Amino acid sequence: MSFRERDGGLEWSGHHETLRVEAWGPDAVRVRATLGELRDDIPGALLDRPAGDKAEITVPDLRGLTVFSTGLGSPTDPVAPARLVNGRIAAELSVDGGLRFVNTEDGRELLAERRAHFWWPGTRVHTPTGNGYHRLEQNFAAYEGERLYGLGQHQHGLLDQKGTVIDLVQRNTEVSIPFVLSSRGYGLLWNNPAVGRVELGGTGTRWVADSARQIDYWITAGDAPADILRSYADATGHAPEFPDWGTGFWQCKLRYRTQEELLGVAREHKRRGLPMSVIVSDFFHWPHLGDWKFDTDEWPDPAAMVAELDELGIKLMVSVWPSVNRLSENHDEMERRGLLVANEFGTTAHAPFMDKGSRAKAMVSFYDPTNPEARAFVWSKAQRNYQSLGVNLWWLDACEPEMNPGHPANLRYHAGPGLEVANLYPRENARTFHEGMAASGNTDGMSFSRSAWAGSQRYGTAVWSGDIGTDFATLRSQITAGLNIGLSGIPWWTTDIGGFHGGDPDDPAYREVLVRWFQFGAFCPIFRLHGFRLPWLPLGGEMTGGPNEVWSYGDEAYAILSRYLMVRERIRPYVAEQMRVASQEGLPPMRPLFLEFPEDEASWTVTDQFLLGRDLLVAPVTEAGATRREVYVPAGARWTCAWTGEPYEGGGTYTLDAPLDRIPLLLRDGARLPIAE
Repeated sequence: MSFRERDGGLEWSGHHETLRVEAWGPDAVRVRATLGELRDDIPGALLDRPAGDKAEITVPDLRGLTVFSTGLGSPTDPVAPARLVNGRIAAELSVDGGLRFVNTEDGRELLAERRAHFWWPGTRVHTPTGNGYHRLEQNFAAYEGERLYGLGQHQHGLLDQKGTVIDLVQRNTEVSIPFVLSSRGYGLLWNNPAVGRVELGGTGTRWVADSARQIDYWITAGDAPADILRSYADATGHAPEFPDWGTGFWQCKLRYRTQEELLGVAREHKRRGLPMSVIVSDFFHWPHLGDWKFDTDEWPDPAAMVAELDELGIKLMVSVWPSVNRLSENHDEMERRGLLVANEFGTTAHAPFMDKGSRAKAMVSFYDPTNPEARAFVWSKAQRNYQSLGVNLWWLDACEPEMNPGHPANLRYHAGPGLEVANLYPRENARTFHEGMAASGNTDGMSFSRSAWAGSQRYGTAVWSGDIGTDFATLRSQITAGLNIGLSGIPWWTTDIGGFHGGDPDDPAYREVLVRWFQFGAFCPIFRLHGFRLPWLPLGGEMTGGPNEVWSYGDEAYAILSRYLMVRERIRPYVAEQMRVASQEGLPPMRPLFLEFPEDEASWTVTDQFLLGRDLLVAPVTEAGATRREVYVPAGARWTCAWTGEPYEGGGTYTLDAPLDRIPLLLRDGARLPIAE
């Protein structure tokens, strides 16, 4: 076993394993370990190591010292650990390769690797899967009272995810981003896009990659959660500036079948004096999946449509799927050039889908966005068939990608085997459109994705929570889903207001769900109505759902929904400012209470409220028939009701009125927002 200082980092080797620790941004270190030589060619989330990163490294003198492992995690002869110090964080590396991280300001242990067993295995496990790949495990200690947040977006309804087991794989409604923020004062990124899982147990934490070549993680220390998120954004990329038009209302349903139907909704919005910033042309506007263009039978003059919408002050967003039907005009060329995701066994076909013009489900393939050539090809089609008409907003649906069954072990990407790199897919898909827009010079656009991975934010993509249910229980789980994905580095987020799967516009019970969800949506970073309403048609080119406009739910609901459209309009400058903070500092607009009030212990446990930016506390109503709800107001500030001006002292729980037309809203320390009319 041996230590050495190399290229500004600290390296250890023993038992055929090489481990490297190096400074990677202020107050942060990166750790890599593998059997044999370390690799730099495996894709991950981190940006390049910042220039000028320097760490203080201390290496003990092992000359003349007999060192061998006792199986107890310590050498037979005591020796001080090697140490790398970078700002607030220090990595201490024992002679047998165990790592411990401490806060340099007070000496507290932040996190320590933990042996899985006193004899075997150790803290890091490399189990062969063949051809130089291994099932990788990284084990850490568990700590009583620790709370863990982040990990992307999940539908379990939990904010603190301690005690959970989370699959590291992309699925509709489940967004895998392997970053955790700890109440102990650190953030950890598992810098590995491999399929696997993380176990946040009471006896230990274990990160697992089912088949990969190298353990790779990044850890940072901060005095407050906001410091950790700033460092994480610096390491993985900041979101670009959010366009001002994006802070308005987005109208969508599954689906507007024709150009005239879509224009009719836009015209009616304006006739009623209702604001709208975006309207969406959903799937099946194409001849075939993978054509990436309008079907002129139903959309005869899209350029004229875009021009009319522009006069109305509305932008058009188009649904762009990554899947390619064999009947598509682009399929054969893409297959010939190797631009589709390959299969280890079988032809390049990945999922059955009832595409437009099909009598039965067709097997479709997915393009490979980890291949620069494939990204360029898809963008060339989008630019020619959409952007040239004035479209610059991209709804990147089904971008997990939605393969059924998934079988990532059968996939081979340009970037590597499916098990090792599959979680990259949604990020690299967003990259296609971000880099395409940048190259075109037309950057007043954005993409909107159903999935994401670490670093997706730097490619200017928003995320929504996927094809979720349409009841109050689902609405409740969206609050924690939105908070955790914000803590995972994705600031631009929203839901399908009202949920996706169903909802009868004529049902009074569902109308209540829709109203309460709309109130919640008005204070999300992005304000968007979407859904597959009853009655619906089966999957296929003719499919559509019931009406899903604000006037579709009866007069009482319409009065409330139109009121909140106007509230959102009035606070758009405030929302835009929170988006600027997100871009500059990496702090999400939708915040758990503890992000602003970390000294208030109770704020770490509140799961059904959030802050929009610094000054507005939002307490959604998520119970049927409720006309009042309890609201916790954090200690360390004074609060006033945004509707009545009634004051509340921080650090207490109050029962606030919440009739059907009111969502409880509180303003911090005398802040003024034009919420009440």
